[in-house]
Amino acid sequence: MPETAEPVADRAAHNSQVQTQADDGTLNELPLLRKERIWGFWDYSAVNIGLAIATWAFLQGGAVAYYVGAKQAIASIVIGYGISCLLVSLAPCLPSARWGVEQFVSLRSIFGIRGARILMLVMAAVMAAAWSAVLAIMCGHALANVSNQVLDTDIAPSAGIVSVLGLLAVAVSWGIVARGPQSIEWVNRLVAPGLVLITLGMLGLIFTQTSWSELAATPALDPWGDSHLDFMLAIELNIAGGFAWWPNVGNLARLTDSSRAAYWPNVVGLFGASVVAAIVGVFAALALNSEDPTVWMVPLGGAFLGVLALAFVGMANITSVVAQSYSALVAIRGGCGEAVRRTPWALLAALILVPAAVLVFFPSTVYDNYARFVSWGAILVAPLCGIQIVDYFVLRRQRLVLRDLYLADRRSAYWFWGGYNPAAITALVLGGVVYALLLNPVTYEPAGWFRWMTASMPAFAVAAIVHYSLTRLFVARSSMGAYGR
Repeated sequence: MPETAEPVADRAAHNSQVQTQADDGTLNELPLLRKERIWGFWDYSAVNIGLAIATWAFLQGGAVAYYVGAKQAIASIVIGYGISCLLVSLAPCLPSARWGVEQFVSLRSIFGIRGARILMLVMAAVMAAAWSAVLAIMCGHALANVSNQVLDTDIAPSAGIVSVLGLLAVAVSWGIVARGPQSIEWVNRLVAPGLVLITLGMLGLIFTQTSWSELAATPALDPWGDSHLDFMLAIELNIAGGFAWWPNVGNLARLTDSSRAAYWPNVVGLFGASVVAAIVGVFAALALNSEDPTVWMVPLGGAFLGVLALAFVGMANITSVVAQSYSALVAIRGGCGEAVRRTPWALLAALILVPAAVLVFFPSTVYDNYARFVSWGAILVAPLCGIQIVDYFVLRRQRLVLRDLYLADRRSAYWFWGGYNPAAITALVLGGVVYALLLNPVTYEPAGWFRWMTASMPAFAVAAIVHYSLTRLFVARSSMGAYGR
């Protein structure tokens, strides 16, 4: 697909047309042309910043504060996010932006038509639902703390009203995502600047109450006791946190008008804004001795500013749920059968959010297992990124056969064997096994070699090497997968 396109004469009319395509479900059926894209650099940067600076970025910082103090936390956040945000910016953002295809559609060239569909259902439905539940529960916590301050109530973090407020956040998110991608852009244009101000305001308030020397001397909240291992756990937590962007960014980058507009806003938002917000989260957790972001605002800003910040952060969580849900919605609608594609957009959006609506009634289980949760995401996304990058940039040299991506039977070059590519599946499984051997995702206990390698990067490397080797030795020689075209 060429990198240039004719300018759109009437942007409002064009955006309205794209809105209609989103509502009736045709937006994702074929690759988007340049003139059908609605986001430039600044639009996508605003979306990224709104996505990045949410309570989950502060929660990420609070989780890092468990293992390391302020200085090591800054280093681990920059290193961890730097690695994973680079990788998710390369895959799936660039393939989706260049060819205009939905990110799970592009996976058909790697895993086969049926294999990509299974992967899509796991990633889009399960992970998006879980993340949406985490965000909704945090929104419920924020609103409960507002009530505690304004109405002098005494709502506990695990109280039933928190679940009800989380359910309300899910409902509001549905109302926004049901209107299509333009609603995401509109909401983030309002929320992103406010989130930047709140983050910088929190940073300033922290240093009015404690000095840098005091903050740097404050110990981690609950370290293992081995400083090197604690630092590596913090790095791994941040790598996994960056990988958590994978289910969102490809489908969002698809709406950008150039590859540059798809890549560099990730540096601004997913990396830059996330790093700043996570570092502020670390400082607040250490200064206030609490990893829960929703209890920081009032002690830092006082009753008025604290309540205002809590309300705004709760709104920011809704923007993140919207982005999660939209990406999952586009993936499922584009990857499933005709019956799903005929389902009205608003109804399908409601069905996507049903699992999150159920999970909000288990706030402690979801909210208190953040590190394990991001680990379960990384065990899949780390090897997946390795496979994607080596397949698209090395084996295919950035070439895809668009027609074959949309053929759902053996006529497609990406049918492989019965709709599955055993090479990619084997690489994904072996990468996940390597991850689990180095860091148990259930207990979060590291193995001996973890202290030198982390878990995500060996999983990434093993999956990439296995996929490259099996593809060159077997798949390409069998004339499967359109390698070499």
